[in-house]
Amino acid sequence: MLRRTYDWILAQARTPHALWTLAVISFVESSVFPIPPDVLLIPMILAAPHRAWLIAGVCTLASVAGGMAGYAIGYFLFEQVGEPILGFYGYTEKFDVFRQSYNEWGAWAVLIAGVTPFPYKVITILSGVTALDIWVFTVASLIARALRFFLIAALLWKFGPAVRDFIERRLGLVFTVSMALLLGGFVVAKVLI
Repeated sequence: MLRRTYDWILAQARTPHALWTLAVISFVESSVFPIPPDVLLIPMILAAPHRAWLIAGVCTLASVAGGMAGYAIGYFLFEQVGEPILGFYGYTEKFDVFRQSYNEWGAWAVLIAGVTPFPYKVITILSGVTALDIWVFTVASLIARALRFFLIAALLWKFGPAVRDFIERRLGLVFTVSMALLLGGFVVAKVLI
């Protein structure tokens, strides 16, 4: 089943609408969707290495736009939902201290989450909740997401055939490690936040 899924993703990566699909996945992953865009980004670059920079650019811009949507979710929905709950439990003052602390280091949080397997959507929403400066958030998001996706693109552009061969020969291992990183990111998010 894993092999059929892999072959299907590779086939999707070659379709004319693959770039739009990648943009949609990148956008929603940054605010609500749990699956990272790498699942389509990597096969797309392997299928068309001459388009690596375009693919990484689309992924980056859509991800940052999705991050802004995540920020908006945190910013606009917190007052209606989050604040009354904090007030009910008497945590309003504690949250104010957390907000101040987060905003001092928020750019670093966005950079780290944007590059690593840490769930980026958690940081985008949290940045909105704490009202992290929108320009700081946007610049940090753009740097982090570009660094991540263009680094992947550069590695695949340079070593694509070897990477593809490795993935195809060790598909089970690649899948297991990828899922471990994804789940590990969620565990870290739960522990830290």
